[in-house]
Amino acid sequence: MNIYQATIKDLEGVALLFDQYRVFYNQPSNIEGARNFIKEGLEKNESVIFVVKDQENYLGFTQLYPTFSSISMKRAWILNDLYVDERARKQGIGEMLLFKAKELALETGAKSISLSTAPDNYSAQKLYEKHGYQQDKQFYHYELNLM
Repeated sequence: MNIYQATIKDLEGVALLFDQYRVFYNQPSNIEGARNFIKEGLEKNESVIFVVKDQENYLGFTQLYPTFSSISMKRAWILNDLYVDERARKQGIGEMLLFKAKELALETGAKSISLSTAPDNYSAQKLYEKHGYQQDKQFYHYELNLM
């Protein structure tokens, strides 16, 4: 298995994984929309995407977005997406992706990596906690839904 930062040449493989990720979160499949979303992000350097491949098979990905912490006056990263293909689970791919995300954060002098997951996604919660992620008890998370 190989892990690296995705480029536009990985568009099709990442778009397929991204579509599967969205379906996992109860969204309708939309491969064209997934392809356009990933393509735009890659072309504009809006995010960092890491992929895990085994030969020509895309097995998993994570996508991180840069942000900043005003209080600490430091960079931070939002780990917005992490997905491993169902057939490739239990092989350490999620851990590889988390390690690569942490490596990026350390290299860029970031204060933290934040993420969210569904309350019933127990396997993801267990993985994140195993790697030192802690549920935020200091701040509440709010969101204004505009659609």
